[in-house]
Amino acid sequence: MTFFYCASVFLKRSLLFSNLLKWQVIILIGLVLAVTGSGKHLNAAEPRASQISNSIVRISIIRQKPDYKIPWGAGSISSGIGTGFLIKNRRILTNAHVAGNARFIAVEKEGDSRKYEAKVKFVANDCDLAVLEVQDPAFFSEMMPLTFGGTPSLDSAVTVIGYPIGGNHLSFTRGVVSRIDYQVYSHSSVDSHLAIQIDAAINPGNSGGPVLQNGKVVGVAFQAYSSAVAQNVGYMIPNPVIQRFLTDIEDGNYDHYADLGLYFFPLLNGAHRRALGIMPGDYGVVVSGVITAGAAAGILETGDVLLTIDDLPIFSNGYVEMDGQRVLMAEVVERKFKGDAVRLKILRDRKEKQVTLKLNSPWPYLMTARRHGVRPRFVVYAGLVFQPLSYNFVKDASIKNPNLLYHYSLFLQKELYLERPEIIVLSKILPDPINADLRPFVNSIIDKINNRKIRTLEDVAAAFKAPADYDVIRLLGSGRPIVLDRKAVAGARERILSDYGVLSEAYLGDSIIPVTWMHLKVN
Repeated sequence: MTFFYCASVFLKRSLLFSNLLKWQVIILIGLVLAVTGSGKHLNAAEPRASQISNSIVRISIIRQKPDYKIPWGAGSISSGIGTGFLIKNRRILTNAHVAGNARFIAVEKEGDSRKYEAKVKFVANDCDLAVLEVQDPAFFSEMMPLTFGGTPSLDSAVTVIGYPIGGNHLSFTRGVVSRIDYQVYSHSSVDSHLAIQIDAAINPGNSGGPVLQNGKVVGVAFQAYSSAVAQNVGYMIPNPVIQRFLTDIEDGNYDHYADLGLYFFPLLNGAHRRALGIMPGDYGVVVSGVITAGAAAGILETGDVLLTIDDLPIFSNGYVEMDGQRVLMAEVVERKFKGDAVRLKILRDRKEKQVTLKLNSPWPYLMTARRHGVRPRFVVYAGLVFQPLSYNFVKDASIKNPNLLYHYSLFLQKELYLERPEIIVLSKILPDPINADLRPFVNSIIDKINNRKIRTLEDVAAAFKAPADYDVIRLLGSGRPIVLDRKAVAGARERILSDYGVLSEAYLGDSIIPVTWMHLKVN
């Protein structure tokens, strides 16, 4: 995991994968600050610890992480410590990576030996935020919710509060805002949002704690570089991201971030500008690709020049000016929600025109995103294990197969999802006499089963349920098929399930594919 921005409006996400693997960054818990405000220098002294300590909670988690190498298993159980703080409506704000995969959550107040059970109410894995609720009214005795402040400026002082290294008492750490920029949010590994860098020392356990300035919350600590990469470099989620999350959940649901669904490149070259019929200047970017599953599909075209977004001029490096600062034009979309409209002035064939996009959240990027709180999808048949290609599968199985990595890394950019919304892999073979010679086929991509085109895991399950004397499994790029005798498969079924402790032969839930795409065929 690393933190850098890919200059593409379409999801600051999918193009990051190849670089993410090269960096060694650990989710520790950073603290950083918000970014879209007045720019005033705020350095007033913080209130004393006693004035805010009753609003901070120590969060103890028992979590169960799924194992994609044994997808039918319950997964491993571990414990963890994080921090949270009380906000209005008797809710506790913390990080999604603190609450992720939770089976039991207990919260404690400073100076109170009792532990109170909490439940996850909302979780936003794409921006690493979560809300917890405590049912026991006694928990809120003498607690006051923290309030949110403005946007701190560079070189202004902030205070990070939490329970680092699982300590039993609060820790206060001072630091200075050193950078405001887009960063990869490690929890999902692909989503990038505004983040604020600070130079305070932070450690595991600070995650979810508030970052204060003038006694008000200006961010939530969430990640940091490991000491092997950089010293005292931490990040916090700034208020624009926090407030968007809190606004999104007001209707009782979290709808995730929306996106334009396009790629672009800067328009800096003078000859290129003249060829497009654009006067010299510092404005305009060129659309280099439009995502079929995105909001721009059917409206924008490759080669269009984007001139303005919501009436804000787009500079030739892809930035716009908002609130007196230059920020990536993605920030315009970051402040909107699914279904909101975005106005664009474009140049096409040397003619200006206005277009309007209705924002959505393109689903294919989820294939390369780290997913949380979901079970692995799989089918087991004749000792053959079939799974969709995904971030979790690639990481847990330590995939090195070049063909799989190609389909994984280019799933979105090359729109491989148009032919196969899921890339189904023969991930494992549970050895048995009926499959003894099939080991070389592990990590092959499934093309067809019994002449049925395999586009999703549901197709695999349906193919094996349909009547047949023999199962013929054809693999992508291989002339040799796998052939199984149905009678032999039936005779070996109970033996294989018993020998390997397979309690379930399939799980088809938690798909990333919208229903409208399940059976869609694009020529």
